[in-house]
Amino acid sequence: MTELVEEKLKLLPDSPGVYLMKDARGKIIYVGKAVVLKNRVRQYFQRNKGHTPKVRAMVEKIADFETIMTGSEVEALILECNLIKKHRPRYNISLKDDKSYPYVKVTLQEEFPRVFVTRRILKDGARYFGPYTNVTAVHESLKLLRRLFPLRSCRQMGERPCLEYHIKRCIAPCTGNVDREEYDAMIRAVLLFLEGRTEDVERELSARMQAAAESYHFELAARLRDQLAAVRRVAEKQNIVTGAGDQDAIGMARSDIGVCVQIFFVRAGKMIGREHFLLQGSEEESDEALLTAFLQQYYHQAAFVPREVLLPMELEETELLSEWLSEKKGGKVQIFVPQRGSKRDIVNMAEGNAEKYLRDEAERVKQANAQTLGAVEELGHYLGLRELPNRMECFDISHNQGSETVASMVVFEGGLPKKSDYRRFKIRSAEGKPDDFKSMREVTTRRYGKLTEEELPDLIVIDGGKGQLSSALEIIRGAGHLKVPVVGLAKQFELIFVEGSSDPVVLPRHSQALYLIQRIRDEAHRFAITYHRKLRGKRNLVSVLDHIDGIGPKRRKMLWSHFGNLNRIKAASVEELAAVEGMNLPAAEAVYQFFAAQRDLLY
Repeated sequence: MTELVEEKLKLLPDSPGVYLMKDARGKIIYVGKAVVLKNRVRQYFQRNKGHTPKVRAMVEKIADFETIMTGSEVEALILECNLIKKHRPRYNISLKDDKSYPYVKVTLQEEFPRVFVTRRILKDGARYFGPYTNVTAVHESLKLLRRLFPLRSCRQMGERPCLEYHIKRCIAPCTGNVDREEYDAMIRAVLLFLEGRTEDVERELSARMQAAAESYHFELAARLRDQLAAVRRVAEKQNIVTGAGDQDAIGMARSDIGVCVQIFFVRAGKMIGREHFLLQGSEEESDEALLTAFLQQYYHQAAFVPREVLLPMELEETELLSEWLSEKKGGKVQIFVPQRGSKRDIVNMAEGNAEKYLRDEAERVKQANAQTLGAVEELGHYLGLRELPNRMECFDISHNQGSETVASMVVFEGGLPKKSDYRRFKIRSAEGKPDDFKSMREVTTRRYGKLTEEELPDLIVIDGGKGQLSSALEIIRGAGHLKVPVVGLAKQFELIFVEGSSDPVVLPRHSQALYLIQRIRDEAHRFAITYHRKLRGKRNLVSVLDHIDGIGPKRRKMLWSHFGNLNRIKAASVEELAAVEGMNLPAAEAVYQFFAAQRDLLY
């Protein structure tokens, strides 16, 4: 304990508040709340308190601390949530990657609101739904909403309808012909739908359809009929679980993989969805501490708080959490542990799903290990290597009848691609005529000609048969690298040719070693083809621009650097072309007119 800490311990107040523990660099490593700051903070520095290893490790790093007094324990809870989210302290339990959770935003502050996905909650008058962990599911839900309700999706409305209107995905409020009342009715239906209140949506759509039909607005009635049918199809997939009301049912499970919390969302008595969250820093914490921390962090950023939160276990801070959520919702929120009936059933269901997620995750990790480290061990065994081929470098040649010949080198470490170490080579020795052997000699010379033994990989893979392998070995052994194993991979049947043997190694079908060598070969091929196409694109661009008066090598290069590809140059205006460094107005007009003439010929 530092002298600074000792002095501050004497001055702690007898009031509720928040404390921030800091290390020697002043970085906040833990944030906590207390009913009485003096009692809670002093406990950390008492030697006979029987702290967990995690707390002891944290206390050893505390060089200073800071306290913030609050008016009540609820205020302390709110402040603690804000500070944890802001500083993300190392020793606090935290939701994994909680900064990236998406929300659905309905821009109620706009005259004609939009619905889209966002990752930021602002106090801008909009309505937010979330957070969600499955981004794909969120986008699928939005696609469904846009099929049901033709809302505008553009950021700024133009003066005439766009393509979305013509494909029946928008009713074009930009035209001024849309009834504001009709648009607002759609927004109300969207909000009810996102809240899971499909029965209310059905009633409203049915009433509006009937009214439109009675007023002889048959086109509107038909549109409402289609929306109603689609909503009913969605509602059929939802199961009634608790009879009525809004609840969040929470289940938790832990294993060697970590801790998973599942939330089942029940709205108006129907289960409308679920989300799972993983907790970090949870190894030595009790189930009660984990669940308490989760409730604080999740509902601190949740866009909706239900009237009931169903838990799998009793918590010491249930009363405090209930008071906080009631204040946040603006109405009474109950937190309790159901003992029997449908509410207990859905909590059990949430716990069962949390356990299943951890089992599935454990199996996924097991399979991933088999496909990476396990595959590396297998490959080393089949090739008879003395050491595991942890780092593998694979080469491939790509060209088009000898033109734009390139080579790629991809790197795998521990069975996984290491893209930061990928290299690509523009081959000079074989330009103009196809010669894979000469190309392989050049690329291996450039790669291994000056490397030391310590810098060599554990295995070199040449994509090709005996000829390419011989060309590579000639260079690699000639450079004095006698120990590194080099193999050739035939393009057909994945036969592996090894040095000093006329018979190839045949890896067992369906073995992880075979799948690994295929992944390496395919990645080398993809990387080489990508580079070759890029060079070919540049060459084609050069040949086209060569026909334009006033465009020489320098301007050609500047146009390519600025626009990146031919299509962008074709689409550029005279002003955009003239703004490129090295260009002037006559040259820009020449380029523009050249491509304009081509377009005229097409039509």
